[in-house]
Amino acid sequence: MRFLISFTLFFTSTSIQAMDMQRSLELLHMTVFSQSFSPCGKYLAAGNNYGQIAIFSLSSALSSEAKEESKKPVVMFTAHDSPVYSLVSTDRQLISAGDGEVKAWNWSEIVKKGCKEAWSRRPPSRISLEIPEINCLLLNPKDNSLLLAGGDAQIYVMDMETGAFTNVYRGHKEYVHCLALREQVHECLSGSEDGTVRLWDARTGGQVHAIEVYKYEECCRPQYGKWIGCLATESDWMLCGGGPALTLWHLRSLTPTTIFPIQECQHQVMFYQDLILSAGQNPTINHYQISGDIKAQIPCTSRTIYSMNINDQSQENKVLTAAGNSPRVDVFTNFGYRAFSLMFV
Repeated sequence: MRFLISFTLFFTSTSIQAMDMQRSLELLHMTVFSQSFSPCGKYLAAGNNYGQIAIFSLSSALSSEAKEESKKPVVMFTAHDSPVYSLVSTDRQLISAGDGEVKAWNWSEIVKKGCKEAWSRRPPSRISLEIPEINCLLLNPKDNSLLLAGGDAQIYVMDMETGAFTNVYRGHKEYVHCLALREQVHECLSGSEDGTVRLWDARTGGQVHAIEVYKYEECCRPQYGKWIGCLATESDWMLCGGGPALTLWHLRSLTPTTIFPIQECQHQVMFYQDLILSAGQNPTINHYQISGDIKAQIPCTSRTIYSMNINDQSQENKVLTAAGNSPRVDVFTNFGYRAFSLMFV
């Protein structure tokens, strides 16, 4: 009997140690690709390369009484068998994308630690030998649709009310990395491995323009390739970068106006007040003036940053968050320094 008890204890202890070792290795090789804030602004969802989604309580982590436990997930669940490449939130649901599939989860259930999927959809991809990853999601509030794109070079439009795929934008020759919306003129923009940014009529799906960014001498950087990895729009202006230099474009004239002086390839870019923020293959959040001058470079935990977001849902919990090849999601409260990090465990 003593032998049996001792063997059981030894086996249990060994199993726990093996599980701890496995998790340590997972954390060492973890990449956080995606983020989305809850509609109430109190929670942050982050998706990693193991198909897991972690939900963090921002209100707890930002509290004056916050402890280390406050910076760990309140709930974590496996959403996909593949990396969670993209996350977006509606006023009711968190939507996630993996390999060939989009899923939805109700926020009302998530915050109660319920993780049952509300629905899942697969776009009608023409690729039959492999399942293309869905790399980017974009909500279009004008017609209550969801745009999704990725590995098969096409952009699908899904009606959020019915779940039906109502249109496909075809024109890119290679993988689509990023999407942006130019709401005032009903246009969608997409950036691809083929080196183009394409502008689409969001009402018909017809192509309006194709900008071959890598063919412009001031943007071209052959040593980094021609792929477009990030996009942002505001009125008549567009930001894009990747292999080509990060550049501000005037969309009415389709001309580059400002080339930003950063060598590393950028994966994220956005307009913010009178600044431009970007992040990518350097461990910083870069702040630029419209003129192209670098105003600040704020250190981050991750060596490469794949995800950057601002919480506009709640003034009380307004933060900038950034994540990449690390199990940590950095939180910036005044955008000028890293206040703390949320941690996958």
